[in-house]
Amino acid sequence: MEPARHFVCRSCSSAVPAGHKFCGRCGTPVPPQFRDMRTEFFGDMQNPNKAKLILIRGEGMDGVSFHLKAEQHIVGREGQLIFPDDPFVSPRHANFFYRRGKLVVRDEGSLNGVYIRIRGTVTIEPGATLLAGEQLFRLELCEDLADDGPDPDGTSFYGSPRKDARFQLCQIFRGGVRGLTVQASGVSMTIGRDGADLNFPEDIYMSAEHCRIDEMAGGFTLTDLDSQNGTFVRIVGERELNHGEYLFIGRKLLRVELNTN
Repeated sequence: MEPARHFVCRSCSSAVPAGHKFCGRCGTPVPPQFRDMRTEFFGDMQNPNKAKLILIRGEGMDGVSFHLKAEQHIVGREGQLIFPDDPFVSPRHANFFYRRGKLVVRDEGSLNGVYIRIRGTVTIEPGATLLAGEQLFRLELCEDLADDGPDPDGTSFYGSPRKDARFQLCQIFRGGVRGLTVQASGVSMTIGRDGADLNFPEDIYMSAEHCRIDEMAGGFTLTDLDSQNGTFVRIVGERELNHGEYLFIGRKLLRVELNTN
């Protein structure tokens, strides 16, 4: 910061150069608080309670930024942050607002939800939806199907061997249509492009081993395996946000930047 160049004398309105103790024209003393005054940089991020969203373009490059100056910010095809070109964004998709100085995002009942990138391992519940590469999945419990036994003539129905699995992943196609459903062969399942339990070799956004689901003590965890593009989970209700977190709203990838000064 550079010192302020001049102080205007209150007696004769003459400009007094920075650092001078007296007015050179009339001799009036310069108040102490003005002698070493410095010009502060003005910007939207000056308020520690304010934040901004960075729209991520291709190749991970930063695009336009949205400064969250108000108390609430509706994101959607309508509202304060508008994405009219994204058909997967609802009219009122999400709301970014402040609560006790913290930035919070809330899903406003959108069709496609708000997805947040996980770090390391997180706990998930049956019914959770996750995004890996371009693939959308839902975690489901396996049905406990009883063997109907042979027909009256003693002939048994032939089919693929049934796995003793507790959970399965269901691929969700556009339009909400169920796609591939795969049961876990044990207590875990990896997803990736090559060498995983469930592979998508044509998905260029999928890492070789992208993420893993584990059953642990009757619950489930999701782990990102240091993937290039991350693993995302749909939030339920609302979520407090931290600096540097990534969100998918529709097909728009956003990064949260908080003022950490």
